Amino acid sequence: MAETYPAARLVAPKVHAHFKCHVEAAIARGDKLVAPFPELDVIEQVINAAFCHAHPLGSRFAGPDRGAWYAGFEIETSHAEVAFHKSVELAEIGMPDESITYDDYQADFAGDFHDVRDATGWTSCLSPTSYVASQTLAARLLEAGALGIVYPSVRHADGTCIACFRPALVGRVRRTGTWRFTWENGDGPRIEAEAEAGRRRPRTAAAGRSRRRDDDRRA
Repeated sequence: MAETYPAARLVAPKVHAHFKCHVEAAIARGDKLVAPFPELDVIEQVINAAFCHAHPLGSRFAGPDRGAWYAGFEIETSHAEVAFHKSVELAEIGMPDESITYDDYQADFAGDFHDVRDATGWTSCLSPTSYVASQTLAARLLEAGALGIVYPSVRHADGTCIACFRPALVGRVRRTGTWRFTWENGDGPRIEAEAEAGRRRPRTAAAGRSRRRDDDRRA
């Protein structure tokens, strides 16, 4: 049975209230195509998914047995990261045309995160084609009790990413918008902001963007 995290139970009611507010506002405006918002247990499952349902091959700083909460410091970084990984997936399954919406969530992080942006000797952990070195480093850090890693984005020049290992440190999660990614004839994606209400969304996934608090501390 997959592990569950208390942090998910703390965040879920706030996300549920956010959905409820926007749906009620859409109904009040007379919008006809309003999808029902998820129940609390569904929201909790979504939050848990970042940590409990890792990719079978792992990700840059997480193995196949435990996930991490990934986010970009800038919206452009999140866009670039999502676009790259989804483009690879679509190419693998032979789907050159696709249109998908992603919700943008901001979160606050406070703690001593390992920062490899200016560190020397970590080039192999930022390989654009292999996660072997980065997963090895992450496993060592996780075993030592590390909170997570701040690192330069491999997919967006001058962008910064964070991989948070601890669910309890993902604070004040809030949804700030929705973006549509459209691939056509093998090109793309074209990225456009979505209207907020009154529109049925065919498929939605979560893309994270971190927002740094003034008291953030990183080692």
